[in-house]
Amino acid sequence: MKTYENTGSKDTRSGFGAGMTELGRTNPNVVSLCADLIGSLKIQTFIDENPERFFQIGIAEANMMGIAAGLTIGGKIPFTGTFANFSTGRVYDQIRQSIAYSGKNVKICASHAGLTLGEDGATHQILEDIGLMKMLPGMTVINTCDYNQTKAATIALADHVGPVYLRFGRPVVPNFTPADQTFEIGKAVQLQEGNDVTIVATGHLVWEALEACKVLNEKGITADVINIHTIKPLDAEAIIKSVKKTGCVVTAEEHNFLGGLGESVARELSLTYPVPQEYVATEDTFGESGTPAQLMEKYGLNANAIVKKVEKVISRK
Repeated sequence: MKTYENTGSKDTRSGFGAGMTELGRTNPNVVSLCADLIGSLKIQTFIDENPERFFQIGIAEANMMGIAAGLTIGGKIPFTGTFANFSTGRVYDQIRQSIAYSGKNVKICASHAGLTLGEDGATHQILEDIGLMKMLPGMTVINTCDYNQTKAATIALADHVGPVYLRFGRPVVPNFTPADQTFEIGKAVQLQEGNDVTIVATGHLVWEALEACKVLNEKGITADVINIHTIKPLDAEAIIKSVKKTGCVVTAEEHNFLGGLGESVARELSLTYPVPQEYVATEDTFGESGTPAQLMEKYGLNANAIVKKVEKVISRK
């Protein structure tokens, strides 16, 4: 079994900030818009180095999306920044009408996604944003797993033409993917190889899947672990290839099982190669206030939950 080491825990939002800093130095068309959350988005260095390419919109997220759409007409590549809840639910009409419908080259960058927003509670812990965004025609949806991958994804988005939703988080999490990685939109990354089950994970649940593998190996169970950083377009080929070998799949995500990664995987498999599937995701529910660790435990979004679902899905083969 291949092992992955935490090279130093960091928050994925800082990976976004580091990516923006690099883009500020290498791509003169990149501009940044923020809804009064500079510190939370970690973009102060970009602002310091490129003050003429930063727009502080204030707490007016809908206006921010409209401005971003307009900036693309002049050839700029706007990266908007605010919390995931305010990047999607609050401004869905503006994204649909002004960005997605007309295929504007806007990068919607969303921090503090999911339950791991923590103590701010249910009103801020959006668990339906992936579903909202993947339903928009032409929208690419990306959910990164650690600091390095978030930095690489941010940089890659500047070369991708078309609207993108980039989702990342607030808490400090293990940083385990290569610092020099090449980020390919729509291309899954296989992290482990096994024969008994396929674990398809995204975001913070990728590390938990790797931790689950340690427990599973002690039980004599080996798993393919696939890091799906791009939920749309989904790398269905990689998933189908794996499940043809293992015969079952567990999907893991920090999102409602309705509309998330698991639902996308289920659709692809139902059309091409149906196998038993189990979901590690929140049920039809909102979150609540608590520490990230407390919430991930209560809502079953950790390595222990993955182990249980793996044992269950194997019993269904």
